[in-house]
Amino acid sequence: MLLTNDMTEGSKVPYFLWDEPLTLDELRRRLAGDDAEERVRLAAKVMREARFDEAVGLIPVAEIVASFPRLRRNLGRRLAFWDFLIAEWRSLGLVP
Repeated sequence: MLLTNDMTEGSKVPYFLWDEPLTLDELRRRLAGDDAEERVRLAAKVMREARFDEAVGLIPVAEIVASFPRLRRNLGRRLAFWDFLIAEWRSLGLVP
């Protein structure tokens, strides 16, 4: 298994999925797939484990905001960060 921190290497496993060896291409497919529970689970994992810029590069901000009530329960130690960020975006009128 080849781990990478280069988010352009679709055939490699992103460093933040070391415990679930999905390639970046497969991760993108699943994040865009029809299985809502799988999308929420993977999105929360990305938001919890990846850097902010990588997370919003993989998951559109509008989707993060719309799904946030379901994502919250799986964000662990990063919940406060995302709570703060989304509240700030809302206060600035950047998201609904």
